[in-house]
Amino acid sequence: MILVVAEQDDGVVAPLSLEALTFARGLGTGPGSDPSDSVIEAVLAGPGSERAAETLAAYGVGRAHVLAGEHTKSYLPAAWAADLVELVAHLSPRIVLAAGSDRGHELLAHIGARTDLPVATNVVEVGEDGGEFSAVRQCFGGSVLERVVIDAPTKLLTVAAHVVTAEPATGVPTASVEIVEYTGVASADDLRARVIRQATKAEGGVSLSDARVVVGGGRGVGSPEGFDELIELAGLLGGTLGVSRVVTGLGWRPHSEQVGQTGTRIAPDLYVACGISGAIQHMAGCQSAKTILAINNDPDAPMVARADYAVIGDLHAIVPALIAELRKSAR
Repeated sequence: MILVVAEQDDGVVAPLSLEALTFARGLGTGPGSDPSDSVIEAVLAGPGSERAAETLAAYGVGRAHVLAGEHTKSYLPAAWAADLVELVAHLSPRIVLAAGSDRGHELLAHIGARTDLPVATNVVEVGEDGGEFSAVRQCFGGSVLERVVIDAPTKLLTVAAHVVTAEPATGVPTASVEIVEYTGVASADDLRARVIRQATKAEGGVSLSDARVVVGGGRGVGSPEGFDELIELAGLLGGTLGVSRVVTGLGWRPHSEQVGQTGTRIAPDLYVACGISGAIQHMAGCQSAKTILAINNDPDAPMVARADYAVIGDLHAIVPALIAELRKSAR
């Protein structure tokens, strides 16, 4: 059995968790495999878990375990992990899978530390041959692929973002999921770290991780005021703004807009990178973009080399020209 830690917010399952569920369906389906190996169950926590669980049948989930208790009402990583450790001991899954998100990495790291089990993060492929379980994972911001052999009774894995497209299962009944409430006992020590405040994005904004178009800005934008035209361009394209790490470091834009290894990993249809040099940490965040357009005055910038298309010149002349043309075509 495969247990997937599914993230949800107010009843809506996170897109990366739907990707993890899609990835999970490809495991344990080889010749000679035991049918029970491919059974997928999910575990959820937080307000709205029951509503979120009801949507998982379409992704091949037959049973959903919902963590209950006062400590599940907000994200408490150590407390949630304590419950998950108990649940894993009770269910004995052969694989515990989570999305390659900040939360997925954190929870599985806690579980691994408490159980002394190894954790393979940012996995893109899994193989099982002759009793040997191996995983291929992204390292160094995705610039290197590493194959590891996991020798453990329960394998703990996080799935790299956007290595699969989230798709409902085919040929399986879409009946309602069986929901099982699981009440764990977190200790006082597990409750030390807690969420005390949440800053939410303004209503109507396009999520950076889900946007089909992202307009990115780097140090080359020159100033906080320089992002106004990039925001306008993103709006005209039906997208959102993303920035490089140096921009957030300078305090020009908030960290929530950062694209990169320590920010958000994106997979838009189009990424317009304006004044971004293309450091490896940034490329790790945008490498899943289907098409990259670089606007840069340096023809030798790494971002230009990696782009599908490039415009060499002053972005403060090129972006306004693009805005003018888009306005004209919208009339």
